[in-house]
Amino acid sequence: MFGYYLDLALRSLKRNKALTVLMVLAIAVGIGASMTTLTVMHLLSGDPMPGRSATLFYPQVDPTDSPSADSQPRDMMDYRSAVDLWSAQRADRQALIASTELKMRAPGVNLPPQMARVLSTTSDFFPMFAVPLRYGTAWTPADDAQRTRVAVISSDLNNRLFGGADSVGRTLRLKDTDVRIVGVLAPWRPSPQFYDVAGGRFSEGKTSSFYSRPEDVFLPFGTAQDIAGNEFNVFTCWGDLEGLKHLQTAPCVWVALWVQLDDAAKVAGYRRFVADYAAQQKVLGRFVHGDNTRMMDLMQWLDFNHVVPGDVRLQVVLAFAFLLICLCNTVGLLLAKFLRRSGEIGVRRALGASRGAVFAQCLVEAGMIGLLGGLGGWLLTLLGLWLVRRQPVEYADLVHLDGGMFLATFVLAVLASLLAGFVPALRASRVAPGLQLKTL
Repeated sequence: MFGYYLDLALRSLKRNKALTVLMVLAIAVGIGASMTTLTVMHLLSGDPMPGRSATLFYPQVDPTDSPSADSQPRDMMDYRSAVDLWSAQRADRQALIASTELKMRAPGVNLPPQMARVLSTTSDFFPMFAVPLRYGTAWTPADDAQRTRVAVISSDLNNRLFGGADSVGRTLRLKDTDVRIVGVLAPWRPSPQFYDVAGGRFSEGKTSSFYSRPEDVFLPFGTAQDIAGNEFNVFTCWGDLEGLKHLQTAPCVWVALWVQLDDAAKVAGYRRFVADYAAQQKVLGRFVHGDNTRMMDLMQWLDFNHVVPGDVRLQVVLAFAFLLICLCNTVGLLLAKFLRRSGEIGVRRALGASRGAVFAQCLVEAGMIGLLGGLGGWLLTLLGLWLVRRQPVEYADLVHLDGGMFLATFVLAVLASLLAGFVPALRASRVAPGLQLKTL
């Protein structure tokens, strides 16, 4: 029976080619616009560490002398709190993180000095976040303790300086200090750059910078302190800013701590540990708000920071509103098309076709229009994503159509066309056969 309906639908579509083209175009344009924005949204809101995100946590304490406007701990820690918690070694893995920019050049390479983005971290950063290495290895905990002058560089920097060759053992000069390259990353592009996310709720939806490329140079935390001194990116400060001369003791927050906790008991234990630490610091007179602590897992932290840019969310809403307009137009065209065939439908009903059979035949025809519209929508989605990749935004190079969104394009197109065809098909199935036969 379905084959018979399919044959009738094909004949009907060929009979009214102009009307068919109009309906397919309406579906295709609406699907193309909505799937382009939905694909971008899907890529930006995904899990950057699938399979591990539930074991990664971001503890916070409040070292300030006055509560924030929303009574939440600051998004980063002061140096002492972060180092105290890290030194306790209470997690399965843990990494301190601070960032800066340093003047860099490579001896023996005929390129002028340039500013390099530097991530200061600890050795667990690489296994905890599954960072892939193409050449060499990461540094060791002993290098952390001894503040060894070593570095791991990104794949992009290795390509720029050394043409992609194995540069392990080469030297970089950062500011006034030579460091030896011990590892080179394989191409690595987390989306977003989750380990460096902070302050998103204050950015009014302008969070595209969370999707920038990883840093050029990775240094042991202590080594970076020795080289950069006070030149680290500071989240915020309070109190007497004379302490800025020594950032490690200044009333500022600028260090992040990530921990890996592999089961629920360890998570509960680490929460108690952070709470006990803050309470202890309050007793010692260093904290005012000893009870203001928090620990979110990775996805909770990303949601808290509203990592998906506000303009992307707005575009999705506008695109689906446009799809709704296209569907309304398709409803009108399908209604006109089916009612013009009232005589034919009346004959079929007189020959014994049930209302359900007429309804099903009309829906099959609407579904075929949706399938053709989905094909056009897929081509327009590819065009839309190509245009997005040419925009000057940090996430442009991430945008592509994966298998899941490819299937979603056709599923959405068929569902939309069936939805648009429901009312016209219902009207057509209720055509009175006797009245139509009199008009023939």
